[in-house]
Amino acid sequence: MEREIDKLNEVMSTPSSGERSRDDLAGSRSSELDRESGEVVTASTHAGRLSRPQDLDKFWMPFTANRDFRKQPRLITAAEGMYYFTANGDGILDGTAGLWCVNAGHGRREIVQAVHEQMMELDYAPSFLQLGHPLAFSAANKVAELTPPGLDRIFFTNSGSEAIDTALKMAICYHHCRGDTQRFRFIGRERSYHGVNFGGMSVGGIANNRAKFHANLMPGVQHLRATYDYEKQRFSRGEPEWGGELADELEQLVDVHGAHTIAAVIVEPVAGSTGVLVPPRGYLRRLERIARTHGILLILDEVITGFGRLGTPFSAQYFGVSADLIVMGKGINNASIPMAAVAAKNEIYQTIVDAAPANTPEFFHGYTFSAHPAACAASLAAQEIYAREGLFQKAGAMAGYFEEAIHSLEGIKGIKDIRNIGLLGAIEFESNRSANEEMALEIHYRCFARGLLVRHTGSSVTLSPPFIVKEAEVDLMIDTIAAVLKTF
Repeated sequence: MEREIDKLNEVMSTPSSGERSRDDLAGSRSSELDRESGEVVTASTHAGRLSRPQDLDKFWMPFTANRDFRKQPRLITAAEGMYYFTANGDGILDGTAGLWCVNAGHGRREIVQAVHEQMMELDYAPSFLQLGHPLAFSAANKVAELTPPGLDRIFFTNSGSEAIDTALKMAICYHHCRGDTQRFRFIGRERSYHGVNFGGMSVGGIANNRAKFHANLMPGVQHLRATYDYEKQRFSRGEPEWGGELADELEQLVDVHGAHTIAAVIVEPVAGSTGVLVPPRGYLRRLERIARTHGILLILDEVITGFGRLGTPFSAQYFGVSADLIVMGKGINNASIPMAAVAAKNEIYQTIVDAAPANTPEFFHGYTFSAHPAACAASLAAQEIYAREGLFQKAGAMAGYFEEAIHSLEGIKGIKDIRNIGLLGAIEFESNRSANEEMALEIHYRCFARGLLVRHTGSSVTLSPPFIVKEAEVDLMIDTIAAVLKTF
C-alpha cells in the first residue's frame, strides 16, 4: 500500500498535458456563489446536501444497480487530467477514461472556453428545415480529415446508440435507392454491443440487453459467432493468431438466406463492453472481402476505438479495412458534450441524395440536437488538442508499455485470461459465472477504495486510460489491481 501511495504522490505532483495542479484545482472549485445564501456552490457542495436516502431517489441511474448504489453512494464531484475527485477531495486515478471516452484527460480548458464562447454567440440552431450554422460544417470537415479516404460524409447524432440506428437506416435507404429493395436483413455478432435503441439491440449480441425485449426486436437479424475462444486465444497479446476463419460464417449465412436479402454486416472491430475481445489476425479483412463479393455493406462500430484508441484515428486504418459506414462517438469531443456521428462513403450519400425528388429531404431522419453548436465547438477544440499534442501517436507509443504491464498480472491466482490492444485491456477471472461476475464487481469496489477506477463487465475488469497517461500511472493501475487481488 505504501508503494501505491508513493506512486500516487509522484504522478499527481507533475501535471500531465492540460492538467492543473491540485492547488489550482482546489481554487477553481471556489468560483461559484449561491446568490441567495452566499455559499460556495460546487459539485462537492451538492454531494454534501445529499444527506438523506430520499435525496437519491429521483434519478433513475442507467446501467446501475440503483438499490445497491443508494446503500453506498460513490459520488464524483470534480475531475482534472488523469484524476476524478470525490466530495472529500480524494483523488481517483481514471483507468477507464470515463467510459472509454475522455481521451485527452479531464478538465481541458480549451474545450471549456470554446463551448463558453460558442454558447455566448449562438446557443442553439436547428439543422432541419433548410437551416444550418457554420460550426456544423467545420466540425464535419475536421472529422472527415481523420476518416479513411472516401468516408467523408458526416451525419451528426447525440450518442452512439443514435448513430448505430442512423447507420442501419442509411444502409437500408441506400439499397432501396438502388432498387435493391429485398435487402432488409442485418448480420450482427454475438457478444457485440451496439447501443440500447431497438436497432442496436437487435444487431447487438449481449443477452442482458435483449432479454426483456425479444418480441420487439427487428426481424431478419442473424448473428455471427463471437471471435473469442479461451482455449485457443488465452493470454494473447494483441490480435490472436487463431480465429480469422470465423469470418467465413458470413459466407454460410449468405448460402442460407441469399445475398440479395442482406443489407449489411455490423461489427465492433474490438468488442469492448463484453470484455475487450480483440479480433483474430486477418478476421476483419476476410469479413470485408466476403461482404464486397456479395454487395453487402460493412458497418464498423468505432464508438470505442475511434479517435486514437489504437494509435490511429480509427481502427479501420489500424487493421487495414475499408468500411462503408463508420459509427463514432465518445472521443469525438473528449466526451464533454453528448455527440456522435456516422461517416458514410460518398457513394452512399450520393446515391440517396440523387434518388430523391427536388426540394425534398433525401433522408427522412435526424435529431433536434444533431450538430448542436456547443457540441461542434467542443469537437473542434478536442480535435485541435489531439493534433497539437500528438495524442493518437502517444496512445500508440504507450501501447507496448501498457501491454507488458497488464500481462505482468498473468499467474496471479484467479486470473483466467488477459487481453489487450492499443490502450485497451481486460483481465478475466475464473470460477463459475455468478461468482466471477461478483468478483469483478468487488474488484471494482476495492480498486475505487484504493484510488483507482476500473470498469467491471461480466467476469472481467477493463482498463482504457486517457492518452495522456504516464508510465508511472500505468504502473499504479497494475500495482493497485495486484494488491486488490491479494485481498481475496
